[in-house]
Amino acid sequence: MTYVIAEPCIDVMDRACVDECPVDCIYEGGRSLYINPDECIDCGACEPVCPVEAIFYEDDLPPAWTEYTHDNARFFTDVLDGRNAPLGNPGGASKIGPVGADTPLVAAFPPRPSA
Repeated sequence: MTYVIAEPCIDVMDRACVDECPVDCIYEGGRSLYINPDECIDCGACEPVCPVEAIFYEDDLPPAWTEYTHDNARFFTDVLDGRNAPLGNPGGASKIGPVGADTPLVAAFPPRPSA
């Protein structure tokens, strides 16, 4: 099991969770953040600091957002990095920095109005 970032993060990306993660497993796409399920140690440090309540333990994900479990994983297998290769498990988000791309699910989400 792992933690999952769902729809409320899209176009918000507060990054408080990134600062709190002890294993650097939260990666930045273009419009959303993604938790690498292979690098996450299930510590839960990210969940309480998210100001938009977008992070859930996989088993606690609301039914409307269950597709985000697979979507977070797809970010690491389907989204390409600057070398035009899948991200895979790079061993830390700070090593690669912002990716600037998203999964099709996130990319298709209508833009949120600016605050």
